[in-house]
Amino acid sequence: MARIMVGLSGGVDSSAAAALLVEQGHEVVGGYMKNWINEEGLPGDCPWESDLEDAHLVAKKLGIEFRVVDLIDHYRERIVNYLLEGYRDGVTPNPDVMCNREMKFGVFLDYALEQGFESVGTGHYARRRVRKDGIVDLLRGADPNKDQSYFLAMMKQYQVNHALFPAGEMLKPEVREVARRFNLPTAEKKDSQGICFIGNIKMSDFLRHHVPDCPGEIVDLDGKVKGRHDGLHLYTLGQRKGHGVASPRSGMAYVVVGKNAGKNQLIVGWDEPATSGLYAKTCTVGSLSWINEAVTVGRAEVQPRYRAKSEAVEVREIEEGKLALSFKRHQRALTPGQICAFYEGGRLLGGGVFEKVGDLNES
Repeated sequence: MARIMVGLSGGVDSSAAAALLVEQGHEVVGGYMKNWINEEGLPGDCPWESDLEDAHLVAKKLGIEFRVVDLIDHYRERIVNYLLEGYRDGVTPNPDVMCNREMKFGVFLDYALEQGFESVGTGHYARRRVRKDGIVDLLRGADPNKDQSYFLAMMKQYQVNHALFPAGEMLKPEVREVARRFNLPTAEKKDSQGICFIGNIKMSDFLRHHVPDCPGEIVDLDGKVKGRHDGLHLYTLGQRKGHGVASPRSGMAYVVVGKNAGKNQLIVGWDEPATSGLYAKTCTVGSLSWINEAVTVGRAEVQPRYRAKSEAVEVREIEEGKLALSFKRHQRALTPGQICAFYEGGRLLGGGVFEKVGDLNES
């Protein structure tokens, strides 16, 4: 049996994962990653104290050691700064994906290995398979409604080697049943929402606290002024609500279709396939990270966002570390800064970051 540190978040999935590993006979220690405290007094609920208490109660119920691992400085350096720099540069980062690579299976895994643990277990809905040659593959979770493999797309092979996902083999109702069977205090707890470890704080409030407002014009595709914005960093491609531009046409809505950083203009258009900038068939993906085999040419499957369906693409390598993708179908709101996950059937190959995106008029 192995010595495993489980990342107890205070939620039901990680609680059930710890219980399953204990049941399998492993030496399990629970670790709560203390990543973020709302010291700035931002509006919203950041329930880290109650999550910490729940995680501690779960460990006590299971009869395992419990530790609080202070990673606040690492989180600010690796996640908060990444998030803010991305928005300042006019892209839309994905902190949840980076949190897995840089925190859970980054500094938290490093801590666990230094402490003599063999693996880190989490409550992710994903699966791993070990080949005969010892190479580990990462697969979609058994529950198609809860599959979280997309959020692991930027992980490396050595991280997958030391990762365990006990809940990934189960459906969500089965996971809750495990928690009930062990009489865990999190069995009926609702799933958490919000930015990775920041809680239910609005992204706009978080950004306003750290990035100064820079008001400018909202214009349509013809350049006609439709309103004012508070800062380009507060909006993302495809956004329907919150931009303040009312629609004069019944059944139609204005959405964000672009940004003109030079003129500090937010561009809106109709939410329909013919709108330039909103739909695209081509894009480039950089900052590539592969779990096993790299994709450089030919056909592939990609998932352009969480909960999106896999899409067929043609791939060609532009330069080392950068790919050009051509989708068979037009895609709505491919967003620079977001993550593109590569799959082969149910196997996750790796991921990259959307950089340049084409439009509907491309050949």
